[in-house]
Amino acid sequence: MKTDINGISVNYIDKGSGDAVLLLQGWGTSVDLYSAVIDLMAGKYRVLAPDMPGFGATPEPPAPWHVDDYADFVLAFCEKLGITSCIIFAHSFGGRVTLKLTAREGLPLNVKKIILTGAAGIRHEPSETAKKKAAAYQRGKKILSSAPMKTLFPNALENLRNKHGSADYKAASPMMRQVLVNTVNEDLSALLPLCTPETLLIWGRNDDAAPLCDGEQMEREMPNAGLVTIDNAGHFAFIDGQYTFLRVLASFLEIQ
Repeated sequence: MKTDINGISVNYIDKGSGDAVLLLQGWGTSVDLYSAVIDLMAGKYRVLAPDMPGFGATPEPPAPWHVDDYADFVLAFCEKLGITSCIIFAHSFGGRVTLKLTAREGLPLNVKKIILTGAAGIRHEPSETAKKKAAAYQRGKKILSSAPMKTLFPNALENLRNKHGSADYKAASPMMRQVLVNTVNEDLSALLPLCTPETLLIWGRNDDAAPLCDGEQMEREMPNAGLVTIDNAGHFAFIDGQYTFLRVLASFLEIQ
């Protein structure tokens, strides 16, 4: 389905009936990736899953957005579809947006429950090796950004970025690379105590994007959170450990 949100043609899934569940996707994914989760929840709830700007079949935002801009987008989406109360299911980047939403004073959305899986938002102090690599990158960037070097070696700066960037960074467009930088540089740890709805945390034990220690910290610092860990699963625990993941989710949401 399509709807216009502030001039952006947004692709979204609207499936099932009943109380609303808002699904907020992970970085760079399409909402189609969550089909098993959506199908399960749609047995009892109305599931609304928008491709956020720059993801899936929704165009990029008009400027390099920050997480707060995506939170604004979600509220505009809910207003457009008449959603005033919901459960939130969020993966990875969607967890960042959820933390921003629940921290807002006067939030015009009643968030009744939350499910977070592989949620991002906690920034870790880089290792000494990472710091050295970052310093080397900055030195190289400064040299290769000069006009003479751009003329002599027009592809060198882009090659340097690709060499040092993460997989998400390499796969992103120039606009979404700026969005990614805006996103990962913001530590949302201070917002954890403000996330007060009953929250289920489902983590893959082998998650290397949002490590299990992040889920453990969220369980400690969120007032009403409980953590379930799935063995032999990574950042996409809802795929890697789908059977267990869906059983845990169904229990939390009282889906028969």
